[in-house]
Amino acid sequence: MTTTTTTTDGKRILVVANETVESPALREAIEAHVEALDAAEVTIVAPALNTRLRHWLSDDEQARREAELRLAHCVNGLAADGVESVGWVGDADPLLAIADALHQAPADLIVVSEGERNWLARDVAARAERFGVPVVPVAAAAAAA
Repeated sequence: MTTTTTTTDGKRILVVANETVESPALREAIEAHVEALDAAEVTIVAPALNTRLRHWLSDDEQARREAELRLAHCVNGLAADGVESVGWVGDADPLLAIADALHQAPADLIVVSEGERNWLARDVAARAERFGVPVVPVAAAAAAA
């Protein structure tokens, strides 16, 4: 899924979140960092999280569809608040999703939502520091269904 993006040469923020991508806390953090950095571009990557069984069966259609819907709500919510962004569904592994996104476009800041299932245990935010870009963890809860 792709939405509008700005084309100026300002700072770029990469946001990685899935189940918490609709969280008001995450959206507020994105908006605060956009203002603080005078960021021109926000890229949101929502890894398509899946069950192990569906992963082994190469059945990621439902996981991708659910991630796309959450991503659309986030991008639309940010747009309503005046923040333009682009978003897409990434690899199920959040670190691979970050690497893929950074190959597409470099970032000046990575925001990692830490409300994800097992991302805290895997220490995704700290491990994302290996990309040489400042990483900001954000404590966010998944939106109520």
